[in-house]
Amino acid sequence: MNRPPLSFWVKLLVVLLLAGAGGGIWLWKNNSEMPAEQRYRTRPVERGTLVQSVSANGTLNPVVLVTVGSQISARVTRLYADFNQRVKAGQVLAELDPALLVATEKQTLANLASARASLKLARANEERLQQLFAQEYISRQEMDQALQAREVAEAQVQVYEAQHGRDRANLYYTVIRSPVSGVVVDRQVDVGQTVAASLQAPVLFKIAQDLKQMQINSAVAEADVGAIAIGQDVDFRVDAFSERDFKGKVMQIRLNPTITSNVVTYNVVVSVENRDEILLPGMTAYITITTQTKHDVLMVPSAALRFRPAGKAESPNLSSVPAAGATEGTRKRAAGSLVHVLRGGKIQSVAIQTGITNGRVTEISDGDLREGDTVVLEDVTATPRPQSAPTGPRTRLF
Repeated sequence: MNRPPLSFWVKLLVVLLLAGAGGGIWLWKNNSEMPAEQRYRTRPVERGTLVQSVSANGTLNPVVLVTVGSQISARVTRLYADFNQRVKAGQVLAELDPALLVATEKQTLANLASARASLKLARANEERLQQLFAQEYISRQEMDQALQAREVAEAQVQVYEAQHGRDRANLYYTVIRSPVSGVVVDRQVDVGQTVAASLQAPVLFKIAQDLKQMQINSAVAEADVGAIAIGQDVDFRVDAFSERDFKGKVMQIRLNPTITSNVVTYNVVVSVENRDEILLPGMTAYITITTQTKHDVLMVPSAALRFRPAGKAESPNLSSVPAAGATEGTRKRAAGSLVHVLRGGKIQSVAIQTGITNGRVTEISDGDLREGDTVVLEDVTATPRPQSAPTGPRTRLF
């Protein structure tokens, strides 16, 4: 089989290059002649209500969660409460084995009886020696020794009385009672289990005082916490009821920060009414805190602020008169804000001042922009910028 000569392949390559160049010229002319209304994706400037918010995640918790522990070490003999059970203040939850404590109390009572007998004898000796001392049959030293013996006997009686009181208290603690009225959300012991109260009280039960009032402990980033204030409205959802919206209010912004991997967050506490008690402790809540609401303002899509026509500078240095009361940061932002509108089939640049934003829509607080103007969002014919090309400054190597 004969192969084509080299000249054939050269001619074929030239034809393909000419065809590609011709197609590119045709596309360029076609795009340049395309009407602006078709070339650009646009959106009219609208007037309405704009809501600025902060989003975060949190966990639902009871407002008051009481941990019931044991002050003594003993074996659990009976349980009177279980998970999800409603209890009242003073109700018995469990009983511990009192055998060792009863024996200790009996020993203390015996020692107390012996001390009282010794005290009785010391008082009798003191009375006899006082009579002898009055008749000068004994010395002052012997009288003082009798007084000391009586005082030591009295002190010993007080020691054993105190020990008996401690033993009675320990016996009282063998019956575990609920300190509040509420619902048992956790039980951490079983019958036959030995609880050891050595360094700290072991946890037996956890009782939520009122599940009709709950709170969300959420972690808000430090960049957003400045916009949050007590009393702001909160909307949130939970996975168990993903199609239902729940309401709450900001109750507290705790000053203690949490730092994880150099990320600083603050605990924002949201109060929640749970009248039907369908929200359970531990559920993950996805909250949205309404930080600011403005009515009857001009709004444009935030994409319009990022659009730049081909050949235009990315960050033009525009001059604009800031609004009264604007901060230095607002003046700088307003001076660099720019949108492009379609007027008479041509693109025109308009300097503006921006206000609040929710990420999708931005307020126009000042500038030569009116309701109904058509702002450009995107050039549909533009070639996307390669993502692999580095845009930041290069590091000089020495």
